[in-house]
Amino acid sequence: MPKPPLRIALFVRSWNDRIRPVHAEISDLLSQRDDAELVGTITPDDPAARIDADLLIVLGGDGAILSASRLLGAKAVPVLGINLGRLGFLADLQPEDFRDNLDDICGGRFQTIDHLMMECTHRHEDGSREAYLALNEVVVHSGASLRMLDLELLIDGDQVASFSGDGLIVSTPIGSTAHSLSAGGPILRQTLAAFVVTPINPHTLTNRPLVDSADCRFELLFPRETDGVVAVFDGQVRVEIRAGDSLVIRKSPVPFQMARLKGHSYYSTLHRKLGWGSQPRYRTREADE
Repeated sequence: MPKPPLRIALFVRSWNDRIRPVHAEISDLLSQRDDAELVGTITPDDPAARIDADLLIVLGGDGAILSASRLLGAKAVPVLGINLGRLGFLADLQPEDFRDNLDDICGGRFQTIDHLMMECTHRHEDGSREAYLALNEVVVHSGASLRMLDLELLIDGDQVASFSGDGLIVSTPIGSTAHSLSAGGPILRQTLAAFVVTPINPHTLTNRPLVDSADCRFELLFPRETDGVVAVFDGQVRVEIRAGDSLVIRKSPVPFQMARLKGHSYYSTLHRKLGWGSQPRYRTREADE
């Protein structure tokens, strides 16, 4: 009995002159194949639940993948990113890589890796609440006030530390190579079940990044009122924080599924995109002489 065609959906966060021709080319390539079925294209304005797909191909940069991860929500679909942005750490395939690996992609010959997402609940002083999903991180910072921010961290109900500074980052392993890394946080293997807590410009020298199990309950408290404090999820969703509010961060029950092709590993991406682990390029002795 023949294998049913792989149902593929495309995701576009926004249309521009780089996205349109690649979208047209990929659509044309997929329409010519018997082992794949293009079931549609979705954008952030469309409900992802309408599309029943085995693979979601994201056209754009890392921001497009972050947007797609929140849009999918509880619908676990492997995501393959084609980089049409700048860095392309998550979306690490170039359009030519897609063409060269089209047989493997349509044949389902790729590895699906589960990645941790975080579920963040914003609790207001009046008892109301909203929930947000994040693949990279939640960043709390003093915003436009330019004043020092005081906050407290509790893990599983135990008071862990008080922080004073410009803010705090709680990131997933995927997010450990994003904003947290630039703030001095550690690099975590993307499949670890852990969160990283990284202070932003802490006022106390003893405040250092902290890694703890993602099975714990992380809670951020804001004991003092400071105008302009905001929480930003994945650099895309921004909410205002007021005195008496709290943020509760837990592991999302649904993982983010990343499709990886052969030869595209986590550490190879660190080497190619961030230059991590490389030795300095020394001149030869002959050149010195």
